[in-house]
Order: sequence, then structure tokens, then C-alpha cells
Amino acid sequence: MTDALVYLVDSLLTIYLYILVLRFVMQLTRADFRNQIAVFVTTVTNPVIVPLRRIVPPIGKIDTASVLAIILLAAANIAIVALIAGASLPAPATFAVILIYTLLRTFLLFFLGSIIIYAILSFVVPGGYSPPMALLGTVCEPLLAPFRRIIPPIANIDLSPLWASLLLGVLLRLLPHLFAFPTT
Repeated sequence: MTDALVYLVDSLLTIYLYILVLRFVMQLTRADFRNQIAVFVTTVTNPVIVPLRRIVPPIGKIDTASVLAIILLAAANIAIVALIAGASLPAPATFAVILIYTLLRTFLLFFLGSIIIYAILSFVVPGGYSPPMALLGTVCEPLLAPFRRIIPPIANIDLSPLWASLLLGVLLRLLPHLFAFPTT
């Protein structure tokens, strides 16, 4: 019973965390906020972001309210899941290390998933317009552009998503070693 509750709570908080990350990345990449998906993301995250903006002003291009929301939700997820599972909260220094690890892993997985979906959609909707494709293009292109400069398309097939995904996969596998966590 506890496993099911941990799974449910962790899944719901993680989904919302990825939506907050998407909002943050959309702001950084200056995505079109009139896009259907962007409107959904904004609507779903405004209840958290708008009150935080009253407390934390933006710093240049960085929306610190979004950053704070991401950090707070990741910390809450770690704490809530640990408490539901019957574990005690780790010491503050250990908790901070786990939080940093979780944030890095979340962003790496976010970009990996975005690139994979973007690559698949590019075959399904080649050259056409779709709201997901437009938004993912804005999010993924800054990561894919350096790979395109190094590796040109072969027979009109862009391999930059493959190489970017491989690099992100390697970083995901190295991350636990950087934090001295046991790998699974």
C-alpha cells in the first residue's frame, strides 16, 4: 500500500516539476507563449509562479520565481516521498546534495525526453506546423545547433538529435558517480 502511495505522489510531483522546468526553459529560449501548449503550461503553473514573483523579482533574463518553484518542488518531492516511505529526512548537507543531484538529473532527463520527442515528431510532421513541434523546436534547437555545426546531415537525415541524446545519456550515467551515489 505504501509503495502505491509513494509511486502516486512521486509521479504527480515529478510531472508538475517537469511542467515547471518547461516553463523555465520556455522563458530562457523566448518561446512563443501564445502556443497552445505554452498557454497550458502557463495556466497550470501560474498558481505557483505568480505569488512567488511578488516575493522574488527576476534577475535579468532569469525568472527567479520559476527557479525557486523548481527548487522548492524538488525539495518537497524528496521530503514527502521519504516521509511516506517511512524514512527519516537526511541531514541538511546530505539533503542539499540529494536536491542538487535531483535538479541536475531532472534537467538532463527533461532535455533528453524533449529531444527524443522532437526527433520523432520531425518524422511524423515533416515541415508542417504543429504546436508541439513549434514549442519543442524552440526548446531543443539551442542544444542541437552545436551538433549540427560539427556533424552535417547525411543523406538529408539530421543526426544531431542522436548525438545530443547520446551525450545526455552519458551525462545521466556519470551523474551518480559525481555524487558518489550507488548506481542501479
